[in-house]
Amino acid sequence: MKAIAFTEYGSPDVLKIKEVAKPTPKDNEILVRVHATPVNFGDLMARNFGNVTPSEFNMPAPLYLPSRMAFGWNKPKINVLGSELAGEVEVVGRDVTKFKAGDRVFAYVGMGMGANAEYVCIPESGTVALKPSNLTYEEAATLPYGAVMATSLLAKANIQRGQKVLINGASGGIGSMAVQLAKHFGAEVTGVCGTPRMEFVKSLGADKVIDYTKEDFTQNGETYDLIFDILGRSSFLRVKRSLKPNGIYLLASFKMKALLDMLWTSVMGSKQKVICSFANETAESLEFVKKLVEEGKVKAIVDKSFPMEQASEAHRYVEDGRKQGNVVIAI
Repeated sequence: MKAIAFTEYGSPDVLKIKEVAKPTPKDNEILVRVHATPVNFGDLMARNFGNVTPSEFNMPAPLYLPSRMAFGWNKPKINVLGSELAGEVEVVGRDVTKFKAGDRVFAYVGMGMGANAEYVCIPESGTVALKPSNLTYEEAATLPYGAVMATSLLAKANIQRGQKVLINGASGGIGSMAVQLAKHFGAEVTGVCGTPRMEFVKSLGADKVIDYTKEDFTQNGETYDLIFDILGRSSFLRVKRSLKPNGIYLLASFKMKALLDMLWTSVMGSKQKVICSFANETAESLEFVKKLVEEGKVKAIVDKSFPMEQASEAHRYVEDGRKQGNVVIAI
């Protein structure tokens, strides 16, 4: 089968189309013919991980070394990127009961990646579900990671109707889903993003959009019940004045300082809380978002689709900050 592979870290030019062995599903797995896979932040980081410094790493410092070892120190051990996909089940293992050949699914395969290929095997118990019936494969492929992260983390923050919520990094996969889910839960939502993506965030239903290149949300006098920082670009010290007395600072990506802030606010009994947490990767998150999509309450917006032969161009387009919505590779 064909796959978008890379054997060295570097620029988008390291991505090449190669012939690799077609996987065979185990008894508890399904073999999915991949139709579409998005280019997300994790793909960009993994492709160039050999050049990512500890300060650029978006997780606690103690995880840097094991992450580098897992991905490969000098050369990548994971040679096919892609953590999200939409496609069609071709074969099911003999113990599989939840899916059948011909089912159209969308899935999050996690840090093991491998979705930038014509076929991928996924455990029946993995983060996979029937795709929304009203979406194309390209649209459905953009949802899994955001669905998994946003549903899980917003639940940990116990988001409530009527709350004021700010999403810092509202235009990415997690942020765009968080904006829509927060609106679904009845919150008043402010999205923070760069100039080119303001209209995109508005189209998701945000009540207000702040251009971070022109305005610092921590200095405008507004206060929020929840500040959801997707890439950990701010800090608890910076946002404290922007939180209400019982406000929550929620992070999807975080470093040691944020973990210490979480511990400190907990030990000191502070009413303002910091929450750093990993998401629960469950099929239930996909099924929940699938229902909302089919009810017209959540949408997927594809900015541009590239054929797999133009994978390097797709990465370059995302890396240059030109995307307004999601960028997808059609397999």
